[in-house]
Amino acid sequence: MKDNVLVVLLGPTGVGKTALSFALAEWMGSPILSADSRQLYAEIPIGTAAPTHEEQERVKHYFIGTHQLTDYYSAAQYEIDVLKLTEELFHTHDKLLLTGGSMMYIDAVCKGIDDIPTVDDITRRTLLDRYEAEGLEPLVDELRLLDPEYYRIVDLKNPKRVIHALEICYMTGRTYTSFRTRTAKKRPFRIIKIGLRREREELYERINRRVDQMIDDGLIEEARRVYPYRHLNSLNTVGYKELFAYFDGNCTLEFAIEKIKQNSRIYSRKQMTWFRRDEEIRWFHPNEQESIMAYIENIL
Repeated sequence: MKDNVLVVLLGPTGVGKTALSFALAEWMGSPILSADSRQLYAEIPIGTAAPTHEEQERVKHYFIGTHQLTDYYSAAQYEIDVLKLTEELFHTHDKLLLTGGSMMYIDAVCKGIDDIPTVDDITRRTLLDRYEAEGLEPLVDELRLLDPEYYRIVDLKNPKRVIHALEICYMTGRTYTSFRTRTAKKRPFRIIKIGLRREREELYERINRRVDQMIDDGLIEEARRVYPYRHLNSLNTVGYKELFAYFDGNCTLEFAIEKIKQNSRIYSRKQMTWFRRDEEIRWFHPNEQESIMAYIENIL
């Protein structure tokens, strides 16, 4: 009996994962499990480059448009949901394809999430009140003092990450880092990781063109529809926060679009920095489809 195998297709935004994922899914006879933390939300398909209705008819997708912006969802919940789904799907498939660029979601499935204590309501409210009253900068300074190791690696512009680390520090008297064991959990299936990459200039040009296409497809109108929910963490993402600044009168539309392109390029660099630490990833150019298939076949 063959081992069950999860093929993970990953890479930075705009690299070309979507097109290749269809070819691999059809070749493997597998549905596609999305590992994109924003494609989960049904209200924002344009800005997240979610697969269209026609594309989802071509290949069955999971974790696309399954939640509302107001729903709470996390990498820890994603780990639970994917493991439950794969257990079901492996009854009828010996190979499954997971693809996306959300680093923590991919790590949650492949390595597991650390067992970090649940934050109590009082601590959570205290930190949120401080954030609303003082802004993010004082909290970032405090994190630098309380947990310098996590301070060096966290996205310091992401209030959710900064606040959560401080919550753990306050509640336990220990650093957030001390709970991040990074001990990989054993999975009941084999994992093959395929990384896609392009030369920087080539990738940047694709990102710029994709943003222009999103604008043509109606991104501005989509952002206007969700503008009333701009305070939600689910909308603290590239493409929306820049347009919200335009709606607020803080910049021109042309400037907002250029900022979307710039911030998308910055995010792609962060993704690659994260992925390069994983020695299990075998890297290919997206055009090397036959080589990728041969690599997978050779491992199976």
